[in-house]
Amino acid sequence: MAQQLPEPCYDIAHLAHVEMYTDKFEESLDFFVNVYGLTVSAQDENHAWLRAWDDYEFHSLKLTRHHTTGVGHIAYRASSEAALMRRVAAVEASKYEVIGWVDDDQGHGRAFRFADPFGHVFEIYYDTVRYVAEGSERPALKNLAQRYHGRGASPRRLDHLNLLAADVSEFKNFMELCLGSRVTEMIQLDNGRIGGCWFTINNKTYDLACTEEHGGGNARLHHVTYATDTREDILRAADIFLENGVHIETGPHKHAIQGTFFLYVWEPAGNRVELANSGARLILAPDWQTVVWTEAERKKGQAWGLKTIETFHTHGTPPVPKHLKE
Repeated sequence: MAQQLPEPCYDIAHLAHVEMYTDKFEESLDFFVNVYGLTVSAQDENHAWLRAWDDYEFHSLKLTRHHTTGVGHIAYRASSEAALMRRVAAVEASKYEVIGWVDDDQGHGRAFRFADPFGHVFEIYYDTVRYVAEGSERPALKNLAQRYHGRGASPRRLDHLNLLAADVSEFKNFMELCLGSRVTEMIQLDNGRIGGCWFTINNKTYDLACTEEHGGGNARLHHVTYATDTREDILRAADIFLENGVHIETGPHKHAIQGTFFLYVWEPAGNRVELANSGARLILAPDWQTVVWTEAERKKGQAWGLKTIETFHTHGTPPVPKHLKE
């Protein structure tokens, strides 16, 4: 008989968008449009709202001109207005920081903001703006959000992001309580700490990962990931990145954890971005048992491919000042 687990919570529909800071706004925007292959939904002097060709919402990445790099906020869409208010009540009853309601951004209605103990800002909303393709972007099939354009790497949709935290166990408590997330896989270190957790709020294998902060920073981003249809799309992207002078950090390889075929690069400001393909893998079991990886198993590296490069464990954004590392 399967272990009795807490009733799954489906108040949250999906990861909606990520705000990324850049101190090289024009260069970053050119990368995300012409090399990575996203579409601009709107733009002003300090922001660009971007999306992949099959993201149904107005945007899935908000690029913001800033004095440094990293993540501005992480947004989830609730399953309904009632679900949104249930999550608001859960956050307000928790020990975590409440920022409150905001209603000043493009692409969606009012959003409720709050923060984890490590400085990452989250928001949840329900009312949204669906992208409407016009002219040459209009697809032949009415069930697609936009015609496939083939520009740059052309990923299909936003997939997940990875945040860094000094205490992954505490971040796990935050995600379970505030968002109703489930942990699909995790790393249990020999010293008793959790080295990493992979969270989902629907039937995807994960939409957010949190791994241990080794740089002494706070509120840092490890990477943002978009999904491709096939592994071949990632191989094609590697050639595109090479031709455009993009720093390829590691890959294409296959992760042991979550089994994802991946490629990591740094955009011009230094934020790490990934292209990933998980095949048809979904978490369909309502009583899914968390897969726990030991430290020894994790040290074996990827499922196959080259050994994980050292910067993958140390690089995050924003960069940590040298005096804080010492």
